[in-house]
Amino acid sequence: MPRRGGEERMVPRAEFQSYYGRPVLKRPRWKAPHLPGYLYFGGLSGASATMAALAGATGRGRLETTGRITAATAAAAGSVLLITELGRPERFLHMLRVFKPTSPMSVGSWAMAVHGGLTGASAASSVTGIAPWLGRVAGAGAAVTGPMLATYTGVLIADTAVPAWHEGYRHLPLLFAGSALASAGAVGMAAVPGAEGAPARRMALLGAGLELAAAGTLEKGRGMRGEHRELVSEPYRTGRAGLLLRCGRGLTAAGAAGTVVAGRSRTAAIVSGLALTGGAVCTRFGVFYAGLASAEDPKYTVVPQRAATGA
Repeated sequence: MPRRGGEERMVPRAEFQSYYGRPVLKRPRWKAPHLPGYLYFGGLSGASATMAALAGATGRGRLETTGRITAATAAAAGSVLLITELGRPERFLHMLRVFKPTSPMSVGSWAMAVHGGLTGASAASSVTGIAPWLGRVAGAGAAVTGPMLATYTGVLIADTAVPAWHEGYRHLPLLFAGSALASAGAVGMAAVPGAEGAPARRMALLGAGLELAAAGTLEKGRGMRGEHRELVSEPYRTGRAGLLLRCGRGLTAAGAAGTVVAGRSRTAAIVSGLALTGGAVCTRFGVFYAGLASAEDPKYTVVPQRAATGA
């Protein structure tokens, strides 16, 4: 094969192997279902808090209560999964000793702690009827921290050396935002029928569209850097991750289609909500397993590096 300057390569190009067959990168220690579950519940909580605040501002009390309770429940579930993933509860408390704006993990820990407290207070006020003014203030605060919680996890995993995650830094926050909106809208439209649930259905459609667009762009490697973008995005199309993401696309598309008629049929609203939820869960697990696959195979690290250095 010719090289620069017209010289012919006499030695074949080396295979993509590492010493003793070990991966070039250390496999992430995050585990399933803890981390993917945390990604899903965090997004659901953040988007539900925003939905609740908007519903309250437009006089939709039932949708507001649904959003507040969903946000608090999902925040609690996400916190449990995060603490379990860390191994010891005190590790989460140690992360709250300082605040580092340059660290996605530090920002995320504080966002989860603040958001969890606000959603808990707003939900408790809605259920008990005690201190409604405090519930409104807490709900407004949760609506501010909600978008951050719904998208920062995409920044968190992209801020690693894992090729599939790192190179997807433009797409993952949008993908997680769309998935969070679809998840919150799914709960809202299933719980609140008729005209009052219309904003939840619109949120579900918007989130499903954004999720499908971001997932398709990510899987094709569009917007990634370098000439090997198709190789780096390969883990999103193959193996367990590829299967999960295809299932996620199918469920999300089916749920979005059902949302169109969900306003006239409670059964359609529930079935569509379940489909959207399943699609969001599959998407989070698919992204997780794609990252693991790219860390375990040396070619996803070696080939782009060789191309960058001209080797």
